[in-house]
Amino acid sequence: MTKKWGSLGLSALVSLSLLSSCSQGTKADLLVYNATVYTVNPQFEKAEAFAVADGKILEVGTSETLRKKYKAAQEVDAQGKPVYPGLIDAHAHFYGYATGLREANLVGTISFAEVLQRLQTHRQKHPEVTWLVGRGWDQNDWQVKQFPTKDTLDQLFPDTPVVIERVDGHAYLVNQKALDLSGITAQTKVNGGLVEVKNGQPTGILVDKAGDQVFSMIPAPSAKEMTEALKQAEQNLFAVGITTVVDAGLPKSSVNLLDSLQKKEELRVRVYAMLSPTPENKSHYFKNGPYTTDRLNIRSFKVYGDGALGSRGACLLHPYSDRPNETGFLLETVQEYKDLAAELYEHNFQMNTHAIGDSANRVILQIYGNLLKGKNDRRWRIEHAQVVNPQDVPLFGKYSILPSVQPTHATSDMYWASERLGLDRVKHAYAFKALLQQNNMIPLGSDFPVEHINPLYGFHAAIARQDAKNYPDGGFQMENALTREEALRGTTIWAAYANFEEKQKGSIEPGKMADFVILEQDIMTIKPEAIRDVKVVSTYLNGEKVYGAK
Repeated sequence: MTKKWGSLGLSALVSLSLLSSCSQGTKADLLVYNATVYTVNPQFEKAEAFAVADGKILEVGTSETLRKKYKAAQEVDAQGKPVYPGLIDAHAHFYGYATGLREANLVGTISFAEVLQRLQTHRQKHPEVTWLVGRGWDQNDWQVKQFPTKDTLDQLFPDTPVVIERVDGHAYLVNQKALDLSGITAQTKVNGGLVEVKNGQPTGILVDKAGDQVFSMIPAPSAKEMTEALKQAEQNLFAVGITTVVDAGLPKSSVNLLDSLQKKEELRVRVYAMLSPTPENKSHYFKNGPYTTDRLNIRSFKVYGDGALGSRGACLLHPYSDRPNETGFLLETVQEYKDLAAELYEHNFQMNTHAIGDSANRVILQIYGNLLKGKNDRRWRIEHAQVVNPQDVPLFGKYSILPSVQPTHATSDMYWASERLGLDRVKHAYAFKALLQQNNMIPLGSDFPVEHINPLYGFHAAIARQDAKNYPDGGFQMENALTREEALRGTTIWAAYANFEEKQKGSIEPGKMADFVILEQDIMTIKPEAIRDVKVVSTYLNGEKVYGAK
């Protein structure tokens, strides 16, 4: 329960107040007052005001006390509006999202015909590009819920290679031109992937690692193009209150560009970058160790355990209910996961593994446990943890493994998840409350651009277990809904903890970075169905305003 900021407060603040009480007119850069400040400190206390200097929080307290005590270069009257710590997306694809701003947007299409129409429109607007690329389609949203085939793409774009990525990023539809350029035929076999073949011919559907050959052929954007895309993506983040984003899986070249742009102040958003486990990344970072600046934190690797439930690439203990001969698959051998885990453990890097199916989760949890032994502070993570057998849930707590989940996945998948899993097994999916209870915390993210970038959508999905239409009545599997306090902690202090950053950010407390967001309405008190429509008034990073509503 939220506590009102009282006369006792935190002992650290009492000491700070006593030390400075004899000094009137103490200088500050910024003073925010007349606010409803959710500090998200250990007691989850509320305050009215806080002072900022040199990009850090100086003191938190009442408006009357701090306005008397501090002489600030800038004052912000919040007019009673709610203020929260800067929001942290604990799992996203920032670099990929930026790249996607240049591609055809296929999110929300209700038929393959609409996909084709959007592709043709995009092609007309960008006739100069050599590859036609799009992402975001989901056959589960169509009347015909089957994977499409390449036939119409071949007719419409016979001389232009086309690749369109499913919304989950684990299945792709390509045309014949793209197959030819990539050297993929009906005989192509891919470990950790699938080339779909019917009547002896490729359908154009590639699952998981089968898409790597195609993407390796697509020309990379120039540094200038990528810089502009990243700047636009950053503004989109600030507009929804995100001040730190976790980018799940990057090559060294992308990390280097982010670092250079941040150092030149061309990019300001904070990034917790998970590295892809490429030979180049391992060679460099195992030799040089973690790399940290005020804006960039590199101390982890992102590993893919399996694919996605929607494309039936998630690795299950028992067959899919709607395809009795399929169980999905791991993307690497069990021994390869063991060897990589041992390397990361030895070099003191965090291991963060994508695991969707209950078999993938079991395999990765056991590999983690064999190295971690018991309680520890390695903070190794399972990304998504969507379907976890009840027998395996306690392993999260036993080995201090953090489940990093995305609440909107539950409300996006709930329409068809029971078809994949059956009525009994689906009860063990998206079990956020059960997972939270293992370590008394659960970091929350969105997985954008798989889901929408707005973290309030995830907040709403976490507490109401409903989608944008407030469906279903009463919520989806409400036994695993989170409270509002848990949801706010999940996208602030718990997300910071999962990044080893809880001492620098995630709450509004003295000494921490002055990253915060002001909303027009209080998401902790308004009706759940109103949360998705709440707008950001302003976003601050280091006490500097980086976004303001027009």
